[in-house]
Parts: sequence; C-alpha cells; structure tokens
Amino acid sequence: MAQECIAIEGGHPLNGTVRISGAKNATVALIPAVVLANSPVEIYGVPEISDVEALSTLLRELNCDVERVGDTLKVDPTHIKNIPLVSKAVDKLRASYYFMGGLLGRYREVTIKMPGGCYLGPRPIDLHLKGFKALGADITYNEKDETYTLKAEHLHGAEIYLDFASVGATINIMLAAVMAEGRTTIENAAKEPEIIDVANLLTKMGAKLRGVGTDTIIIDGVKEMHGTSHEIIPDRIEAGTFLIIAAAVGRKVLIQNVISQHLDALLSKLRELGVRFEIIGDSILVWGDYYDFKPVEVTTQPYPGFATDLQQPLTTLLTLAHGRSKVTDTIYTERFKHCAQLNKMGANIEVGDGCCYVNGPTKLHGTRVEATDLRCGAALVVAGLMAEGITEITNVYHIDRGYDNIDRKLTALGAQISRYQVED
Repeated sequence: MAQECIAIEGGHPLNGTVRISGAKNATVALIPAVVLANSPVEIYGVPEISDVEALSTLLRELNCDVERVGDTLKVDPTHIKNIPLVSKAVDKLRASYYFMGGLLGRYREVTIKMPGGCYLGPRPIDLHLKGFKALGADITYNEKDETYTLKAEHLHGAEIYLDFASVGATINIMLAAVMAEGRTTIENAAKEPEIIDVANLLTKMGAKLRGVGTDTIIIDGVKEMHGTSHEIIPDRIEAGTFLIIAAAVGRKVLIQNVISQHLDALLSKLRELGVRFEIIGDSILVWGDYYDFKPVEVTTQPYPGFATDLQQPLTTLLTLAHGRSKVTDTIYTERFKHCAQLNKMGANIEVGDGCCYVNGPTKLHGTRVEATDLRCGAALVVAGLMAEGITEITNVYHIDRGYDNIDRKLTALGAQISRYQVED
C-alpha cells in the first residue's frame, strides 16, 4: 500500500527569512470555543494544518457555516445543532475533546467519541471529567461505541483543583464554566500562552475570567456569549523548531513573528549549547555556522519550563554536541520513539526510564524513517536536513497536523525537499 513520504536531501545550508504561523495548540482550542457564541466569529492567523480541517469538519457536522479565506476562518454558529460527534474526524486529533467543554457549556449535554491524535503514552482525560463532574455533569461511557455522554440538569460553579497543571483540562473546564451558574475557581491551573489566548477570545465573546496565566483562574458565569474577531498568537513550538533547524544547518536565518518571552526556556538551553542568536523585536536572528556545541541537560516542565513539544527536535540538535547530553521528559515519559529512528540514521542515543542520553557528536546519514508522532516528525525533519544523503520520512500526516507548509518554508530557505508516494 502506497503512502506519502517527505524526502530531504541533507547538507544544504539554509539562509533567509521565515515567518511563523499562528499557534497550533491555541488554534485547536479556539475553533471548538466558537460553539459557545450565538453569532459569527472570525479568527485570524489560522495555520494551514490538517487539524484545522478536521475541526472545521466537526463544526459543519454541528450545522455551523465555516468558510476559510486565506488565514482567516469565519464560523457562523447561529444555526448550530447539538448532535453526537462520532465521525472519523474526531479520531484525527486529540483536541476534538474541546467540544466536550464547549457543547456542555452551551447545551448542558454532549456525546462524543474518545479523541484521537498522537500516541505519547497514557494520556487520560480524567482531570477533564473530574472538572465537568464538579460543575454538575453526569458522565457515562459506552464501551461498545467508545463514546462519552455528559449531561447536566444544572451547570453550576465549583471549586476545582487540578492534580496536574494540565493545559487540556484547564481549557476544557474554562469552556464549560463560562456559561455555568455562579463562580468557578480552577486551582493549579496551567499557565501556557495558548490558555491566555483562548481566554482572550472568550472574554471578547462576553465571558468573565480573571487570573488567567496564574495558578488560579476565576470564572463568573454569563447567560450568553456573542460573536467577535480574534487574532491567534504566534506558534512558539514552530518558532522553536525553526530555531533548532537554524542552529543545526543555518548560516544566517531570520525567524519572524515570534514572542521571544514564550521561548525563554529553549533560548536558555540554546545559549548553553553555544548557539549564537540575537532577539530583534518580534524576530530572532540565528547564526548557525558554529558547531562547537557543549552537551546540556534538559528537563521538560509545564510552562514556563522547557516545552515537551520541543524536546524531540532538540534531541536531534544534541547529536552535534561534544559529549553526553541528557533529556528528561516529565510530561510524557514515553515520548522517546524518535530516538530509535535517529539511531537508524547514525545517532548514538540510549533510552532510559523517562529520559534519553545523547552521545555526540555523531554524523547522521539518510535512510527511511517513520514519523511516529507529530514532534517525532519534526525531529526527523531536522535530522534529514543535517544528514548526508537522502532521508525519507513516512507517516507525514503527523507532521502536516502541526506545521503550516513546512516544505515550502524550508525550500524558501534553501532546503531540498520533495514529496512522493512510497510502498509500505
């Protein structure tokens, strides 16, 4: 059976300017949030990724009018119908679970299949369900259909403590609580920039939230919410990926549309490695022609710590460091499938319990590898650009879920990339 493959010819130094798109992790929550509005919503800066298509399909299933013009998504939920979300589109991304909070908030009832997305080890939605239950929802799970049904006769405010500062649970509870009766307090809330972006949209729609970006979010429920317009923040993970690419194979690369404060943890580690860069307003200029990199230790943490979504691409860069680096992931302890793929390309990486050790420097060579998940795919793109010869990356749909036109952006910088069909 044939599948699409990205082929990268390594060894071409990159130069030029790249502009970062809207944040994928904000976009996939902002789009489901529009179901709370009673009139049209326009979202600007929407990245061209497959997750947007899947979410748009789900909105259309709910009888919303959806139109995309350039990077603007126009959604009219005026004639929305609350039907069960059980189609294949739910399987395509984990963020489909944000319809749980949105539809529960608006209709006090929702039925939806278990969400899909990348497998990164156990990723339970217990904290989401705990929050919904505290707000007054009864929850049933149909094992045969693998669907959750949430119903609430009265959705009321509650004090909710998250055992883990989960981004998904924080956003989902926010979506459910903005139209609940009374006050909801979320303690140990996550503080990621994407959460603030979603809160900004909800506020423009008429919600009343305080404390977003801190450990405690306070929400006073409102009776209805209206349409608005909103521009998405830049994607800090895409920006981080291009920073890593520029450090690995760049000569002089200017990365535009960046909020550098969102990347403090990565920039600190790049500095420690020996990467040369300069922050210029909302851009970062990277000089990547210096490879006397030092080994570093990296531990992922909730924001503002080092992002789990960047540990995989950074691992590839660490193959250039002179010595032994260690990467520990405290968020997804099984997120190391990229290591076996990198070893196929000549890396010397040992995987431990929730961590990996990168022994360098090693030269990478092109071969056929598999993108087992979205950020593994990004790590392999970095590797392909660094490697001698041709690297073929299969399962590219994972990459397309989170990176807006990555082929085109890299080609504009001087990379040699093509797509074609290969046999499994």
